[in-house]
Amino acid sequence: MKKQFLEAGEIVSVHALSGEVRVNPWCDSPAFLAALKRLYLDQGEKELKITNARVHKSVVIMKIQGVNTVEEAQRLRSKVLYMNRGDIKLPSGRYFVQDLIGCEVFNAGDGGHYGEITAVSNTGASDVYHISKNGKTFMIPAVPEFIALTDIEAGRIEIRPIPGMFGEDE
Repeated sequence: MKKQFLEAGEIVSVHALSGEVRVNPWCDSPAFLAALKRLYLDQGEKELKITNARVHKSVVIMKIQGVNTVEEAQRLRSKVLYMNRGDIKLPSGRYFVQDLIGCEVFNAGDGGHYGEITAVSNTGASDVYHISKNGKTFMIPAVPEFIALTDIEAGRIEIRPIPGMFGEDE
């Protein structure tokens, strides 16, 4: 089952004297996080209205409505921020990492089972899916040349591996 509220980042410190906070983004980019007008605490239980946000190097400096002092901002330090999936429109072919984790991976040709996605990392050029089965982990670039089908609803990903990608027996 898909989570309605997804982890978006963590408040890491206070910025300046007006109650702004510095947020370490856990999404594609700081700019993506800075564009959101509302975020949530406590896995979606408490809504926060963002009145201003800007990117500064690799973090987001954010002003939250109702947080006006250093002391108020300090109380939010180390809190995880969540975004509502309903607020986000992903382009076709893009997926939330949290939806990919746990998907089963199969060979698009013969239906062979390779395992499940346990992590997603980014090399700069593309995302890389970490596929684990029987204590072994294999990595596959998440590019159209290898990914034949992604069905998040069914929890199924079909790939076109090249010889040797999953060991010498392939």
